[in-house]
Amino acid sequence: MTKMNKKTALLASVAAMMMANGALAADLAPAAPAPTAEEAIAAASPWMLRVRGLGVITNDSGSVDGVPGAGLSYSDTVIPELDITYFFTPNFAAELILGTTYAKINGEGVLAGTPVGKTWLLPPTLTLQYHFTDFGAFKPYIGAGVNYSLFYNQSEQPGFSNLDVKNKLGAAVQVGFDYMLDEHWGVNFDVKKIFLKTDWTAELGGTPISGKAKLDPWLIGAGITYRF
Repeated sequence: MTKMNKKTALLASVAAMMMANGALAADLAPAAPAPTAEEAIAAASPWMLRVRGLGVITNDSGSVDGVPGAGLSYSDTVIPELDITYFFTPNFAAELILGTTYAKINGEGVLAGTPVGKTWLLPPTLTLQYHFTDFGAFKPYIGAGVNYSLFYNQSEQPGFSNLDVKNKLGAAVQVGFDYMLDEHWGVNFDVKKIFLKTDWTAELGGTPISGKAKLDPWLIGAGITYRF
């Protein structure tokens, strides 16, 4: 019985030493490294929303067929804008931009001071973006894509009738940045250029007229970012 007790005590001592050594090794093991910015982005939801206030600044250029020296100009506006972004990877994303605005059309050149009409414009724009991820909370991006401009609810000034600005497919480029305040919320600044030159027709005193309208607007916006 004495030999059995000694063996039991010895085994218990060995087991206790092994457990203590294991605990010490666990304490001495290096802590897991904190995730990098790229890993944190990759672990986040691929969806992002932005709400912006947007200034629409048009290029005042256009023509009236058969009227030398005639041109067109368009009013600038400030509108709200919503965009939805989906990240395929931490660097590559697609952004759908939604908003609507209007433009007052006025004659220029030999038609200076002649108001023509007004049209509303819905220009959904889809861009493919590259996001830079090496600057911490500051996240710049560039993008390029397509725009399809839909003109609706068109109206004419006295003397003009049947104003029709044609829908048009065009190109778009953009540059901007998000500054993330935490993993979800941030602020955004964005500049887009839409290349938009379309045809228009109307009647002036019953006589058909037509021409080109080159709006080529700059879209300059600032707002709030939310990453799901």
